[in-house]
Amino acid sequence: MRTARSGRPALHLVTPLEHEPPAPLVAFCSHCGSQPVSPLAAGSSSRVCTSCGLGLILESRADVAPSSGDAFLVLDRSLAVCAVSEAAERLLAASEPDVVNRHVSDLLMSADAEESDGGSLSAAVTWAARSDGGMRTVTVRPANTFGIRLTARIASCGPPRAALLVME
Repeated sequence: MRTARSGRPALHLVTPLEHEPPAPLVAFCSHCGSQPVSPLAAGSSSRVCTSCGLGLILESRADVAPSSGDAFLVLDRSLAVCAVSEAAERLLAASEPDVVNRHVSDLLMSADAEESDGGSLSAAVTWAARSDGGMRTVTVRPANTFGIRLTARIASCGPPRAALLVME
């Protein structure tokens, strides 16, 4: 530790950590997962998917964004479900109108009985909904089924800011 002339500890400048360059953003539909041919134009007034006509176009990191037919959820910072993909409706045996605005624990539970590393489902979703920029991976299971384990990638998406949970 450095000391000042008076013998007391002195402050010194700490250099910022080197961060990885951000992954490119990809647009996708919140219902079918398809990626539009052209991203949203600056003057475009519609964010509705042209493929299915049911979902809104959102953006997320390219390494996390779902592909057409992937099972995924969009969650807000209070862990409420905002959107459910068509594939997730089939996987979780739930229709989107019935689960929107319900807590994520009504659909998914952490598959680990005891999470000691801080990698819980709720923590990962909360960090992603705050747009922390990172991606987390957790193991989940459907809330109404035992014996099924799914790996979920969780990262930020939007606008508006939310968490994207893609099940593999």
